[in-house]
Amino acid sequence: MTTMTGDTLQDLTAGAGVTTHTLVPSPVGPVTLVATDGVLSKLLLPELDGSPARGSFGVAVDDGFGEASRQLAEYFAGIRTSFDLPLHLVGSPFQQRVWAGLIRIRYGETRSYGQLAADVGLDPRTASRAVGAANGRNPLAIIVPCHRVIGADGSLTGYAGGIERKRFLLDLEATRLF
Repeated sequence: MTTMTGDTLQDLTAGAGVTTHTLVPSPVGPVTLVATDGVLSKLLLPELDGSPARGSFGVAVDDGFGEASRQLAEYFAGIRTSFDLPLHLVGSPFQQRVWAGLIRIRYGETRSYGQLAADVGLDPRTASRAVGAANGRNPLAIIVPCHRVIGADGSLTGYAGGIERKRFLLDLEATRLF
């Protein structure tokens, strides 16, 4: 398990146990929060048709996600610019390295895939595509802010939640800067 403290990821333990999930309303549609042993492990955006994410996410529950739900609502209200939650992130060491780099991208800022590669100590000339692939495997959209990564030319490139949602999130952050 990995926890997010400030802008870093810390490895706590490995393994998976009891999985639960809940749906949380949001401006981008119903968000599915998934926990493993009570620790947030996924934040899944709705399908492109607006329906909740599809898949097997364990037992549906109404409680146990209060803090994550509260922080997410604060983010969408423009009150919260970073998250402070324990996270259960499962991925390769390379993915973990990239995800840690994502967390360091500040609210309202963007980075290209090459800049992100350099930020995590990789050669952007050879690692940009691998960084993009790890970015695309991020299981905690918004909280681990993969939407803040853009093309080298400033264009909005692939986003699992759809380009319109990516644009919405970036616009939300741009208009909420104080």
